[in-house]
Amino acid sequence: MNSKHISNGILRALAIIAGIALLLYFLFEIQSVIVYIVIAAVLSLIGRPIIRFLKYKLKFPNTIAVITTMLLMLSLLTGLVVLFIPLILEQGTNLSLLHVEDLQASVQSLFNEITAYLSSKGIDILGELKNINFISQFKAIPDILNLVLGALGSLSVGLLSILFISFFLMKDSKILETSLLTLIPSKNEGRLSKSLETINNLLSNYFIGLIIQITTLFIIYTIILLSFSISNPVVIAFLCALLNLIPYIGPLIGAFVMFILSMISNIGQDFQAIILPTSLWILFCYGLAQLVDNFVSQPLIFSKTTKSHPLEIFLIIIIGGLLFGVMGMITAVPCYTALKVILKEFLSENKIVKSLTKDL
Repeated sequence: MNSKHISNGILRALAIIAGIALLLYFLFEIQSVIVYIVIAAVLSLIGRPIIRFLKYKLKFPNTIAVITTMLLMLSLLTGLVVLFIPLILEQGTNLSLLHVEDLQASVQSLFNEITAYLSSKGIDILGELKNINFISQFKAIPDILNLVLGALGSLSVGLLSILFISFFLMKDSKILETSLLTLIPSKNEGRLSKSLETINNLLSNYFIGLIIQITTLFIIYTIILLSFSISNPVVIAFLCALLNLIPYIGPLIGAFVMFILSMISNIGQDFQAIILPTSLWILFCYGLAQLVDNFVSQPLIFSKTTKSHPLEIFLIIIIGGLLFGVMGMITAVPCYTALKVILKEFLSENKIVKSLTKDL
């Protein structure tokens, strides 16, 4: 090997590194578009069973079935937005500049009651904070609201983009598959096509299972909050149920949210006799609902729809969280499921792959 071969090898390696760097930079710059495509792909997977039902059972033309499915999804989204309007209006009244003093007084009163209760039990940790001034904290609220309103423009563009992409992914379910097949050798097209079909079926069932899980928790939480006459129970229940999309951490955040909102709902009443006992009972019932979810809903969703052992799922979610944070935890299961299907198709003789994919 002479110096010319060595220099050519170095130049080739540098060219490959530069190409990879440019590709990563390009992907970083279009990350919002990638997010739109991923969300649209998830929506198309969720809508897939509905489209099939409309096409094969009700004999709808493909385009009409897609439009009907999208209208159903938009109706659901509109219903969720309408669901939050009462809470937004109520909080908007409290957060308006004309009533910010009332909101400060209510929160300060609740804080003082909590401090007094803890002091009566010999707990003086909050003693130094009793006279805390909340005024400076609430002055930032209008700025936050302005920031939220400023983001609505970007949100509307994103929503329209997602709807546009979703329509074509639902109308032509093979469009992504065709795009991927152009990137691989012809001899592997059949195996990849088979893998993608299996992935579509598994992930479609998985996302539908998640919807069933969230709906079940939503109903349970709503019943709990209605039983204790908490204001805006439907909105709070939906928010806490939605947090369960984040494995393990989401339910803890949901418990905190429900506990705090239930206390705020009873502001003005006796803290020791009403506020604290009610909030603790709600938290207890929330824990029971989580037990039902952990031992009934989740095993059915994760194990049955993804064909994976619960221990596998736990480890994959933890690893995803350590590597990529909350988004890693949310996407760990579908990504792992897709990876297992591809490995089984292309490395079926590998001992480790055989062990991991024996149920697929």
